[in-house]
Amino acid sequence: MRDLDDTDLDILRLLVEDARRPYSEIADRVNVSPPTVSDRVERLADLGVINRFTIDIDRSLISRGIPVLVELDLAPDADDRVAKRLADAEPVEHVYRTAENRIVANATVPAGDVRKTLRRIVDMELVEDVDVSLLEEYTWDPQVADGELSLSCVECGDAVSHEGVTTQFEGDLFHFCGDDCHATFEDRYSGLPNQT
Repeated sequence: MRDLDDTDLDILRLLVEDARRPYSEIADRVNVSPPTVSDRVERLADLGVINRFTIDIDRSLISRGIPVLVELDLAPDADDRVAKRLADAEPVEHVYRTAENRIVANATVPAGDVRKTLRRIVDMELVEDVDVSLLEEYTWDPQVADGELSLSCVECGDAVSHEGVTTQFEGDLFHFCGDDCHATFEDRYSGLPNQT
């Protein structure tokens, strides 16, 4: 498994600027062929570096409502259901969960209807405190920094180096630090019946 190189990083930067940019244009900018760009984008997606291609919508132009920042202090027994429910909700743009069991989300909600909207989305029994702030300005500008591919072995949790192994199982891609962990994983799951 090879690490990310400068070409991979340049491709990522160009896609972050414009996810609809044609591969032929990217190829010209990074000095490789369009099929090479396609192969690298597919590899980055397979590795999980690219999760999806999306657009950035100016909600103020199409939404009725006000932009807010919602901060939720979660109950100690709250799991990731609250964050998942928020992330799946239509008015919510971004959701962050902190190490202190706090969720921060930005959303566009009907004026005067923030708490009602929250109650509709989230089980408030899992929330200890709510703080809502009106957003005056909002900027979302993702960047691609230089870095190394940082995959973890699904079997032992160790870092996966260039000597790692990747395998596909039931449509999902799994990364292993070496042959031993890969074999352990395959031994454990080869005896399981297919679940449908």
